[in-house]
Amino acid sequence: MSNDDEARPVSVRLTVLSGPSGVGKDSVIELIRARSPWVRLSVSVTTRRKRDYEVDGTHYHFVSRTEFQRMVSAGELLEWAEFAGNLYGTPRAQVEGYLAQGIPVLLKIDIQGARQVRAAMADAQLVFLAPPSVEELERRLTGRGTEDPDMIARRLQHAHEELAAAKDFDEIIVNDSIEHAADELVSLLGSPALR
Repeated sequence: MSNDDEARPVSVRLTVLSGPSGVGKDSVIELIRARSPWVRLSVSVTTRRKRDYEVDGTHYHFVSRTEFQRMVSAGELLEWAEFAGNLYGTPRAQVEGYLAQGIPVLLKIDIQGARQVRAAMADAQLVFLAPPSVEELERRLTGRGTEDPDMIARRLQHAHEELAAAKDFDEIIVNDSIEHAADELVSLLGSPALR
């Protein structure tokens, strides 16, 4: 690296990862956490019940519906949405704070939230994580064993709607391999690892 390269500011932006439920977003992000600790992951706020393996503050910030509504009213969320009776949102200060420090941010949210982020931050990069096939996505959703049949049916219906929205994204990554998908996503961040 030359001295000129060191002096040149690195342009950073928010990268948004979306895709249908069951496509493997959490698995890809866990691999990125392990391999690329320089990537800052925005932790969403949710009113959803915490799953056994989840850690508050790592996977999500779990809050009450009252607290979530307070955050919306105070303008503390960059985007928010309701899905399957639960509220999800992105803390604005967290994302803006990392970006102000020149640190690229990766955010995992649904399609509706990605559209809100695009409206709020026009230079955000939207990345769609797609399954290798619709059949594989259905197998993953039904094989989880974490939801009842009604919830699975709703998620399948929602997944089909989300797959149709892939064309609205800047990039599409097919998750036929978690390792490949994670590497491709990290390469899209456009910034060198922070040292």
